[in-house]
Amino acid sequence: MVREAGSVTSRLSPSARTTVVRGDRARTDRGALHDVLASGVICHLGVVVDAVPLVLPTSYGYDLDGPDRDGTLYLHGSVAARSLLEAPEQTVCVTISVVDGLVLARSGFHHSMNYRSAVLIGVPRQVTDHAEREWALETLVDHLVPGRTATLRPHTRKELAATVVLALPLHEASVKVRDGDPIDDPVDVAEPVWAGVLPLRTAADNPVPSADCLAGLPVPSDVQARAQTSMRSASSS
Repeated sequence: MVREAGSVTSRLSPSARTTVVRGDRARTDRGALHDVLASGVICHLGVVVDAVPLVLPTSYGYDLDGPDRDGTLYLHGSVAARSLLEAPEQTVCVTISVVDGLVLARSGFHHSMNYRSAVLIGVPRQVTDHAEREWALETLVDHLVPGRTATLRPHTRKELAATVVLALPLHEASVKVRDGDPIDDPVDVAEPVWAGVLPLRTAADNPVPSADCLAGLPVPSDVQARAQTSMRSASSS
């Protein structure tokens, strides 16, 4: 497969269904979407199965220069997963959320969160091209731990046969961001009640080898780097 770079020229919310009504939280540049994709770890796939809406958590990978319009989001799972098998026949919704802090106001009404979130809508396609499937599965692993796939054996035919890979264009999306202090009513500001923000970050502890890991194997550099990045992010919050 020859991957052609996606043309990142479209506006972020090209239709009414992805236009944020509450404009003060909306972001219009694609860089904001890319930030959410890079910062998130898990997404939620919304799909209808047997006339019942299901929202399922799953890992993801993405390629800003992927073959779909404005880039590609990749999802994967078992060939037995009906949510993935039926998704290409319908419009689906994928959401990614990153919580940056708890916003603690002087009233319960004005409590909130600082966050970054993205909603992607589109009709996914099932990836059948062998080279793209390999690439997609690499992006899924390397999104969690950059450089990890270079240390692993190749996928077996059996593993590939048991896996469904979906590709969703990054074209139609909306992004919302809240940051900053609580917004209290003026009458409440004079009250002797503490208000502010409790920052939150995802932090990593030291890597723990599995019980059956060969004795004496050092923690690989890709895992160390991923842990250190998370630790630095948490300590700087």
